[in-house]
Amino acid sequence: MIIDAHAHLWKKQNGRVDTKPVFALKNGKSNFGGEIRQMMPPYMISGENSADMLISNMDYAGVNGAVITQEEIDGNQDSYLLTAKSQYPNRLKICSLYEENKPFETIGFDGIKICAGRLPTQDLTKYYKVFETADRNNMFISIDMADGDLQTGSLHEMIQQYPDLKMAIGHFGMVTRNGWKEQIKLAQNKNVYIESGGITWLFNSEFYPYFSAIQAINEASQICGFDKLMWGSDYPRTMVEITYKMSFDFVLKSKEIADSDKEKFLYKNAKAFYGLADFEEIKPVKNML
Repeated sequence: MIIDAHAHLWKKQNGRVDTKPVFALKNGKSNFGGEIRQMMPPYMISGENSADMLISNMDYAGVNGAVITQEEIDGNQDSYLLTAKSQYPNRLKICSLYEENKPFETIGFDGIKICAGRLPTQDLTKYYKVFETADRNNMFISIDMADGDLQTGSLHEMIQQYPDLKMAIGHFGMVTRNGWKEQIKLAQNKNVYIESGGITWLFNSEFYPYFSAIQAINEASQICGFDKLMWGSDYPRTMVEITYKMSFDFVLKSKEIADSDKEKFLYKNAKAFYGLADFEEIKPVKNML
């Protein structure tokens, strides 16, 4: 059993980066603020990153459930995520997107995504209403923070104010940046977890099997324990370099992590944190190789 704690979907990419537009082209490419980037695998020829394609990848790789977070560079996908969840209610949890000075949705959503590193005001206490709303509605917060410890102090304040609110810190604390362990330390608090979405991006220059990423996972476990760590893929952006299965296979095959800790990292912790139901076993299909 495997759960992906950090994946993305969009019907039509229509976001912004540094006030410049981001939009899909064709063959997996996007205009990223005026620069052409391979944003998706080239087989996503239409620019749509659909739930059907994710589920197909999940079934092939043997991933049972996924948490769909959001990113400002993709644009608000609230409407499409509600559709995706209605298609696959037992496989997906979804986040609405918080955007500066705009109303945000709660009905039908499991969590709220805050792209904290992109906020014009970096002090997270200024956004207490988002945390308050999530706490009141029994939702979780998915948050990608600015590099290092820039926002750890203000998030710690929110943790103290809302101790029962579940928070998942993404990108493994921006693990390749100075000060990343300060973000990991926040998971010493009761309901704060760390998910590894984007870790293969951050260690992409090293590439598979990501020995340094394995080392970082073990270092984080020494700070907050393996009970607070969850796997995430950052699908589909990381799939421009690797397959979906490779995004967790390097953990499965590592001899540096105990089997019991692999089970926590890949499944048990996320199942408990997100409140996912039991899954049916995905039976593998023999491939041509």
